[in-house]
Amino acid sequence: MENTKIEEKMGNGAANGTGFVPLVTVVDFHHARGPEVESWFGAEEGTDPAVDNEWPLLPFMALSDGAHASAEDFSYFTLLRPARDGLPATSLFGISCTRQMDASALINRPAEVTRSTVQKAVVIIADSPQFFGMLRERLGVVTKAWFAQREFTDVEILRRFQESLAEEKKRGELGDREEYLGMSLRELVREFKWQTLVLFKCCLLQPKVGFFGLYPGDIVLTKTQMLFFGSRCERLCMMQFSLISLIPGLIRNLQDCADPEMDNYQKNLVKPTSLKTSDRSSLLCYMGLPLQIFGKGSLFGPYTPLQQLDILADFGTKSYIVGSTNSILLQQKDRYSDILINLDELTINITSASLRSALALSVADRRWIDFITQTVNDTWDESNPSRPKTMGYVGSEEFIRLQFEEYLLSLISSVKCHNYLAAHAHNPKAQLPQVEGDPANDFGIDWIEAWTRSDNYQIWNNHTESHLFDIVEPKHPCAGGLTIDDVQRRIAEQVKEMHLDERFAVGKEVLGRNFAAGREKAKTRGSTSCETGCGEKRPCEWKRPNYLPKSAGEEKVRSPRDSLVSPRKKSFEESIFDSEAEAEGLRVRSAGTPDSGVGSPGLGSIGEGDRGGEEEEREGGLKLDQVAADGNVWGEEVSEEETEKERLEKAERVAEAVQEAVGQSIHS
Repeated sequence: MENTKIEEKMGNGAANGTGFVPLVTVVDFHHARGPEVESWFGAEEGTDPAVDNEWPLLPFMALSDGAHASAEDFSYFTLLRPARDGLPATSLFGISCTRQMDASALINRPAEVTRSTVQKAVVIIADSPQFFGMLRERLGVVTKAWFAQREFTDVEILRRFQESLAEEKKRGELGDREEYLGMSLRELVREFKWQTLVLFKCCLLQPKVGFFGLYPGDIVLTKTQMLFFGSRCERLCMMQFSLISLIPGLIRNLQDCADPEMDNYQKNLVKPTSLKTSDRSSLLCYMGLPLQIFGKGSLFGPYTPLQQLDILADFGTKSYIVGSTNSILLQQKDRYSDILINLDELTINITSASLRSALALSVADRRWIDFITQTVNDTWDESNPSRPKTMGYVGSEEFIRLQFEEYLLSLISSVKCHNYLAAHAHNPKAQLPQVEGDPANDFGIDWIEAWTRSDNYQIWNNHTESHLFDIVEPKHPCAGGLTIDDVQRRIAEQVKEMHLDERFAVGKEVLGRNFAAGREKAKTRGSTSCETGCGEKRPCEWKRPNYLPKSAGEEKVRSPRDSLVSPRKKSFEESIFDSEAEAEGLRVRSAGTPDSGVGSPGLGSIGEGDRGGEEEEREGGLKLDQVAADGNVWGEEVSEEETEKERLEKAERVAEAVQEAVGQSIHS
């Protein structure tokens, strides 16, 4: 009778009759042979569970890549326990605490210790991950105390630790622990914002290998391969546990996740026939939860060493969620992942085009996840990220978890309604007047179509009633079309996320400097200033010389500055205008010289305005030409086509200056 009660409390392990007693083992990093199992606690005398259960990769799972870079790190992994003694194969779960210390600090330094540091991991192997939050804290304390002894041959503390775990398992005390302790949903939402919902919906997609010859427009999906990468192993693993914990009841039903060949959950699943709406567990069970995303063909490996990559590439592995701390996988991301989550850079890269289309969030989806994100941001406490700064319910871990539970219940209810409407589309009597339109559209019709081809959908649909929408309202929690508030909120979020306000502030400053520099260059090269090239001052209204090619043997025509108009005639005769003109083989034409058909810069050919100038010349005065507005003060001879070309070049220079300013502001 006592054993029966224990099995009911212990979730997937004991409920399936495994009767597994927690084990403790020590993994050592040998300087010559690499990681290896050193000792076991809780196993029968003279046995080696790693050999008996075919766990050759256990040492590599316990000592993660990069663990030497930190004083303490934790690794989480899954192991397959083969069927034996009438018990089916099942999944076991390991958690290791890795520490290192200077070899010189050891009281008795073994001869095989040839390096300056000693690295070891203390590992717990249990039949359920729902107690990992509690086990992690106790394991860290025990490992630290063992290292503090500076004598690794004294293992009494490890032996007593294993005995306490076995005693608690026997009394059923582990079943009363908080199963979500240590899984930070607030951190997940804070860091990935709206993409948290993308990851959640991606977990539910378990498509089989894509078929050829589908009709145009059909979504073709191959394996759903989710790869998490991060340099910190504990954070890497806990992010994955946090994500899958959003599916109610899944943490307690991971008995098939360690190997793609196992399918015990589906074989033992029974369709519920009764419902007690006041009982949350009864409601979730009747609605078909948990959605079993780790059934046949699927794999879950919170930490997966490189030595385990062959199982990922196996044909029988249809989908998986795995994590790695080795950057080598980043170089082969197209081979091992459809979606890569980089925790170091907080980026999500979806390499599959069909998966990217299916995971596009609807307006209602985005409105819903934005609300949760804003709630977390408003209650964020840097000193204690795990709880709201208000110490209230809103924004807490439980708040986020129940929001996702409501979303999932609405989703599966809407899908059942969608199936019902499709099956009775031509039967007016079977329509649902209380349901407006197809509620599944608010969840993304492309995603719905992709999900209906997954294994977990088939299991759920075959073991639930067709009228679930009579139990839970088939409606998105944030149903409705796009509103101006959605647009404003999204724009504000984009500006905040991309720091556009800061970048544009810098860009405006750089752009202003570039324009100012351009104006100074224009003034230097050709301005309407009254200062000549020699630094002399002249009245702006005095006539600019007009240069014409000097014919062979023709004497230089004197400048109009030789007239009585200028009181400083001599200084202008020596000015740079005339000297440079002669150096270029040009002659200076006076205002009275008949036009030879060559248009003066800034004047063009002689028109009505020039005829008025002739009358002034006959009166003894000179025609005073205004300086050209285009800044061509040197009077080069150009055609209309060349003038247009110069304008284009000037426009290009301005565009380049603008582009350079914006580029500098963004990169800064």
